Amino acid sequence: MMEWFNDFWSTYSTLVFSVGVHALLALSIWLTLSCGLLSLANAAFMGIGAYVSALLTLQLGWSFPLVLLTGGIAPAVVALLIGAPVLRLSGVYLAMATLAFGEVVRITVLNLEITGGPEGLNGIPLETEGWHIAALLALTIYGLARLRRSKVGRAFEAIKEDEVAARLMGINVDRYKLLAFTLGSFIAGVAGALNAHFTFFISPREYGFEAAVDILTMAVLGGISSLIGPLLGSSIITLLPELLRSLHDYRSFVNGAVLVLVVLFLPKGLWDPRRFRKWFGKAKGAEA
Repeated sequence: MMEWFNDFWSTYSTLVFSVGVHALLALSIWLTLSCGLLSLANAAFMGIGAYVSALLTLQLGWSFPLVLLTGGIAPAVVALLIGAPVLRLSGVYLAMATLAFGEVVRITVLNLEITGGPEGLNGIPLETEGWHIAALLALTIYGLARLRRSKVGRAFEAIKEDEVAARLMGINVDRYKLLAFTLGSFIAGVAGALNAHFTFFISPREYGFEAAVDILTMAVLGGISSLIGPLLGSSIITLLPELLRSLHDYRSFVNGAVLVLVVLFLPKGLWDPRRFRKWFGKAKGAEA
C-alpha cells in the first residue's frame, strides 16, 4: 500500500498541488463575483504574487512564510490603488478594464530585467509542500464561510442582487466592492506564491488572457451559489486535461465550449443547492 502511494505521489504530486492552487484561485474570483464584480484581474494578481515571492526568495533569501504573506500583500496593495477608479465600472466594462490591467502587468514583466523578461525566472526553491496548500485552502474556506454569514457577506449579496437598492438601504457600496476586490487579490497572490515555489519556473505567459478565462471558467462551471461550486469547478478544469490528454492542444477550445454549455444549460453552475432541493422535492412528491 505504501509503495503504491509513493508511486502515485511521485507521478501526480504536481497535479494534486495544482488542484489546490486552482481551488484558491477559483475562490478568489468567487469572492469578487459574490459582490457582483466581473473582474478578470485575478490572473494578473496571481502573477504579481508569484514574481514578488520568487524574487524575495531568490534575491533576499526571505523565509517561506514571509514570502507567502508578502505574495498576498503585494497584489492587495495594487488592488487598493487601482480599485477606486476601476470599480466605478460594471459588467463587461469592468471585465475589459481589468483584462487590460492584466495585459499591462504581463507586458511590464516581459520588459523588466529583474523578472527575467520573456524567459521568466528559473531555479525557484521548491518550498511548497502539500500541507501548506491544504492548510491555506482550509483556512480560506473557513474564512470565506464565516464572511458569507456575516454582515459583510450580506452586504455583498445585496450589492450583487441590486446595487441601487443596496445604496438606498445605506450600504456603502464602493467600500464593500473595494473590500471584495482587495481580498480576492490577496488570495490570488498567495496562490501565485505557492505555485511559484513548487513549479521551479514561472514566466509571463502563465498569467495572461488564457489564465484569466480559465479562472473565471472554474467558478462559473462549479457555480457561485456556494463555496462548493468553485472547488468542484477548479477540480474539473484542472483534471480535465489529464483525463483528455489527446485534446491537450485544444485546451482553450474545450474550456470555452464547457463555459458556453454551462451558461446555456446550467446558468447556476453544476453545484446549485436550489436546483437539488427542487429535484428532491419533485422526487418525494412523486413517491407520495
